[in-house]
Amino acid sequence: QVQLVESGGGLVQAGDSLRLSCAGSGRTFTSSAMGWFRQAPGKEREFVAVISGGGGYTYYAASVKGRFTISRDNANKMVYLQMNALKPEDTAVYYCAADRVVSTSTEEYDYWGQGTQVTVSS
Repeated sequence: QVQLVESGGGLVQAGDSLRLSCAGSGRTFTSSAMGWFRQAPGKEREFVAVISGGGGYTYYAASVKGRFTISRDNANKMVYLQMNALKPEDTAVYYCAADRVVSTSTEEYDYWGQGTQVTVSS
């Protein structure tokens, strides 16, 4: 089992940067693929980025590719999402999630954090 806690959200202006952190626990964390998802008010939860267990593979949603970077530190059981050039449309609650395999589908993920709010003002 994996427990996840996100942090690092906040209110920023368009063009600013923010780094989200996800602290994991549990013996399977280092072998789990880790994903970041987001959910804006009135919208479905959507995929943002994913990283493989070893960190050698990453994949991004088209809307964030080139602006966001996912990384992980397995020694400390942490996953990060560096967000640059933020836009108002990036405003959402951001969630990290763990799965046995790399996936972009919310339905595949077994474990979720509680989320952290990111608000980008114009």
